[in-house]
Amino acid sequence: MVKVPPRVHEAALLRRLGPGLITGAADDDPSGIATYSQAGARYGYGLLWTMLLTYPLMAAIQSVAARIGRVTGQGLAANIAETFPKPVMWVLVLLLFAANTINIGADLAAMGAAAELLTGQPSHWYGLAFGAISLLLQLFVPYHRYVRILKWLTLVLFAYVAVVIMANVDWAEALTRMFVPDIRLDAQAITLIVAVFGTTISPYLFFWQSSQEVEEIEDEPDAEPLKDLPPDSREELKRIRLDTLVGMGFSNAIALAIMIATAATLHASGQTNIESAAQAAEALRPVAGPFAFVLFAVGIIGTGLLAVPVLAGSTAFATAEGQGWKCGLEYKPWQAWGFYAVIALAMGMGVLIDFSPIDPIQALVWSAVINGVVAVPIMAVMMILAGRTSVMGVFTATPVQLVLGWLATAVMAAAAVAMFVVW
Repeated sequence: MVKVPPRVHEAALLRRLGPGLITGAADDDPSGIATYSQAGARYGYGLLWTMLLTYPLMAAIQSVAARIGRVTGQGLAANIAETFPKPVMWVLVLLLFAANTINIGADLAAMGAAAELLTGQPSHWYGLAFGAISLLLQLFVPYHRYVRILKWLTLVLFAYVAVVIMANVDWAEALTRMFVPDIRLDAQAITLIVAVFGTTISPYLFFWQSSQEVEEIEDEPDAEPLKDLPPDSREELKRIRLDTLVGMGFSNAIALAIMIATAATLHASGQTNIESAAQAAEALRPVAGPFAFVLFAVGIIGTGLLAVPVLAGSTAFATAEGQGWKCGLEYKPWQAWGFYAVIALAMGMGVLIDFSPIDPIQALVWSAVINGVVAVPIMAVMMILAGRTSVMGVFTATPVQLVLGWLATAVMAAAAVAMFVVW
């Protein structure tokens, strides 16, 4: 028997990771970093349990989104448009557009603020530059090359693992609070929990991963939607499961690292009122040292460069698919002008939000809360699609996916309702 070198296995594994890995990494955007930093600074290790809950729910709902794209050969919005009345599709797309635009503006503001901390130059111009870079990459770099850039950008998230290593973590306390929560559920705590859920299980991730599975089909000459293949063609579903489990595991592990790092440094030193990612980075400097501060700030910029294109791209995919326009990052701008016009519009409005009088600190928090509320109807529609043989053929969602997907929808709905009640 010929022995296969370990490096060959590693290369094969990396090739199998794509939409799920990028989607999971894009989830830890500056808005998410701000939310996780707030959770760690304000409640110490008290909200670590949320990551134990979000991982299986997030993995299930994202695998459903990916499955819909790979099985049907169409993105989520196109399937919604074919199955539900047009007004349903447009309400969901408009909610997505609003949530994503606010998120882009908040992320650009946080990236600019992080760059200002590192260089001392005005933050707004950095936000404009980062927005322009992201837009140009999407306009002029083909998908098969662009996706490699996004894969490499996921490595920046290890900066937060390094911060945890440098922090003085009480691991006994952290593990205890992860499994035995100790927190008073007042209005502030419930709002932050909704924000944690909303920034972890976000609507733009559903549309992006579903559409990226379609892009993968179009990028491979021999690939076809699974619906058009024999029922035993399940290799791609295994690849989706692995890709999604690894990607969402990576996302939740980084979120845990941010919570633990800020709990061990900021909360432990009495700095509990942290409301932005850049503020968390600045507060780390006297507590954990200048190197931890630099790592945290660079991580904000890197994750923003990964997440902002995903936010704008998911908006464009949803809008173009709903209208029946040609869409895809493999096309040149003049070949899919409507698709790229939406990307430019979302990016431009995000830049305007950064330059507007809107408080970027509040924008970061509320973008996560809005995502948590908007996700509920979109998740419900997704689960209906995934269970219909008229949409999925013989490849409907598995019983485990259906149970966990509907459970995720119920948990998000309950959190949102609880937030409104305590208000």
